[in-house]
Amino acid sequence: MEDMKKVYSEKTIDLFLKPRNLGELPTPDGFARVTGPCGDTMEIYLRVRDSRIINASFWTDGCGPSIASGSMVTEMAKQTTVGEAQRISQQDVLTALGGLPEESEHCALLAANTLKEAIKDYFAYKKEPWKRSYHRQ
Repeated sequence: MEDMKKVYSEKTIDLFLKPRNLGELPTPDGFARVTGPCGDTMEIYLRVRDSRIINASFWTDGCGPSIASGSMVTEMAKQTTVGEAQRISQQDVLTALGGLPEESEHCALLAANTLKEAIKDYFAYKKEPWKRSYHRQ
Protein backbone atom coordinates (compact mmCIF):
# COMPACT_ATOMS: atom_id res chain seq x y z
CA MET A 1 0.00 0.00 0.00
CA GLU A 2 2.85 2.38 0.76
CA ASP A 3 4.26 1.81 -2.74
CA MET A 4 0.86 2.65 -4.23
CA LYS A 5 0.73 5.90 -2.27
CA LYS A 6 4.03 6.93 -3.85
CA VAL A 7 2.53 6.62 -7.35
CA TYR A 8 -1.22 7.29 -7.07
CA SER A 9 -3.36 9.89 -5.30
CA GLU A 10 -5.54 8.81 -2.37
CA LYS A 11 -8.61 9.41 -4.56
CA THR A 12 -7.31 7.07 -7.27
CA ILE A 13 -6.43 4.37 -4.74
CA ASP A 14 -9.85 4.67 -3.11
CA LEU A 15 -11.66 4.38 -6.45
CA PHE A 16 -9.81 1.32 -7.63
CA LEU A 17 -10.07 -0.45 -4.27
CA LYS A 18 -13.75 0.52 -3.83
CA PRO A 19 -15.09 1.34 -7.30
CA ARG A 20 -18.29 3.34 -7.61
CA ASN A 21 -20.93 2.49 -10.21
CA LEU A 22 -19.38 -0.85 -11.16
CA GLY A 23 -21.61 -3.19 -13.14
CA GLU A 24 -24.18 -3.32 -15.87
CA LEU A 25 -27.40 -1.30 -16.02
CA PRO A 26 -30.17 -3.38 -17.58
CA THR A 27 -31.75 -1.81 -20.69
CA PRO A 28 -29.57 1.30 -20.71
CA ASP A 29 -30.54 4.41 -22.65
CA GLY A 30 -26.94 4.68 -23.86
CA PHE A 31 -24.21 2.06 -24.03
CA ALA A 32 -20.69 1.85 -25.40
CA ARG A 33 -17.83 -0.64 -25.40
CA VAL A 34 -14.42 0.73 -26.36
CA THR A 35 -11.06 -1.01 -26.43
CA GLY A 36 -8.10 1.29 -25.97
CA PRO A 37 -4.70 0.99 -27.66
CA CYS A 38 -3.32 -0.73 -24.55
CA GLY A 39 -5.90 -3.52 -24.90
CA ASP A 40 -8.09 -2.51 -21.95
CA THR A 41 -11.81 -2.56 -22.70
CA MET A 42 -14.35 -0.35 -20.95
CA GLU A 43 -18.13 -0.36 -21.10
CA ILE A 44 -20.36 2.49 -19.95
CA TYR A 45 -24.10 2.29 -19.38
CA LEU A 46 -26.30 5.38 -19.09
CA ARG A 47 -29.82 5.98 -17.82
CA VAL A 48 -31.20 9.31 -19.09
CA ARG A 49 -34.38 11.18 -18.18
CA ASP A 50 -35.30 14.62 -19.52
CA SER A 51 -31.80 15.02 -21.03
CA ARG A 52 -30.17 14.44 -17.62
CA ILE A 53 -28.03 11.42 -16.78
CA ILE A 54 -29.71 9.97 -13.72
CA ASN A 55 -27.50 6.90 -13.49
CA ALA A 56 -24.24 5.72 -15.01
CA SER A 57 -22.20 2.59 -14.51
CA PHE A 58 -19.16 0.96 -16.03
CA TRP A 59 -17.21 -2.26 -16.41
CA THR A 60 -13.60 -2.74 -17.44
CA ASP A 61 -11.16 -5.60 -17.78
CA GLY A 62 -8.34 -3.13 -17.21
CA CYS A 63 -5.90 -2.26 -14.47
CA GLY A 64 -6.40 -0.21 -11.29
CA PRO A 65 -6.10 3.15 -13.09
CA SER A 66 -8.73 2.01 -15.63
CA ILE A 67 -11.06 1.05 -12.80
CA ALA A 68 -10.47 4.39 -11.07
CA SER A 69 -11.01 6.29 -14.34
CA GLY A 70 -14.26 4.46 -15.12
CA SER A 71 -15.47 5.03 -11.60
CA MET A 72 -14.59 8.72 -11.75
CA VAL A 73 -16.08 9.43 -15.17
CA THR A 74 -19.41 7.84 -14.18
CA GLU A 75 -19.45 9.85 -10.95
CA MET A 76 -18.77 13.02 -12.93
CA ALA A 77 -21.52 12.24 -15.47
CA LYS A 78 -24.29 11.46 -13.00
CA GLN A 79 -26.79 14.27 -12.48
CA THR A 80 -25.38 16.32 -15.38
CA THR A 81 -27.12 17.06 -18.64
CA VAL A 82 -26.11 14.95 -21.60
CA GLY A 83 -24.45 18.03 -23.11
CA GLU A 84 -22.39 18.66 -19.99
CA ALA A 85 -21.32 15.02 -19.81
CA GLN A 86 -20.32 15.10 -23.47
CA ARG A 87 -17.73 17.76 -22.61
CA ILE A 88 -15.97 15.66 -19.93
CA SER A 89 -12.41 15.27 -21.17
CA GLN A 90 -9.37 13.17 -20.37
CA GLN A 91 -7.93 16.17 -18.53
CA ASP A 92 -11.11 16.54 -16.44
CA VAL A 93 -10.83 12.91 -15.34
CA LEU A 94 -7.09 13.26 -14.62
CA THR A 95 -7.69 16.41 -12.56
CA ALA A 96 -10.53 14.79 -10.59
CA LEU A 97 -8.30 11.78 -9.84
CA GLY A 98 -5.43 13.98 -8.69
CA GLY A 99 -3.40 12.87 -11.71
CA LEU A 100 -2.07 9.54 -12.93
CA PRO A 101 1.45 8.47 -13.85
CA GLU A 102 2.23 9.28 -17.49
CA GLU A 103 2.09 5.62 -18.48
CA SER A 104 -1.48 5.38 -17.10
CA GLU A 105 -2.94 8.63 -18.46
CA HIS A 106 -4.47 6.73 -21.39
CA CYS A 107 -6.89 5.16 -18.89
CA ALA A 108 -8.54 8.54 -18.34
CA LEU A 109 -8.77 8.98 -22.12
CA LEU A 110 -10.39 5.56 -22.46
CA ALA A 111 -12.99 6.50 -19.83
CA ALA A 112 -13.78 9.88 -21.41
CA ASN A 113 -14.00 8.38 -24.90
CA THR A 114 -16.25 5.53 -23.75
CA LEU A 115 -18.60 8.05 -22.10
CA LYS A 116 -18.75 10.06 -25.34
CA GLU A 117 -19.56 6.89 -27.31
CA ALA A 118 -22.34 5.95 -24.85
CA ILE A 119 -23.81 9.43 -25.32
CA LYS A 120 -23.64 9.00 -29.12
CA ASP A 121 -25.52 5.73 -28.68
CA TYR A 122 -28.16 7.51 -26.59
CA PHE A 123 -28.67 10.13 -29.31
CA ALA A 124 -28.78 7.49 -32.06
CA TYR A 125 -31.75 5.76 -30.47
CA LYS A 126 -33.49 8.74 -28.87
CA LYS A 127 -35.55 9.57 -31.95
CA GLU A 128 -36.26 5.96 -32.91
CA PRO A 129 -36.34 3.95 -29.66
CA TRP A 130 -37.91 0.94 -31.34
CA LYS A 131 -34.56 0.28 -33.04
CA ARG A 132 -32.96 -0.48 -29.68
CA SER A 133 -34.72 -3.85 -29.55
CA TYR A 134 -32.80 -4.81 -32.71
CA HIS A 135 -29.46 -3.51 -31.46
CA ARG A 136 -26.99 -6.12 -30.27
CA GLN A 137 -24.64 -5.12 -27.48
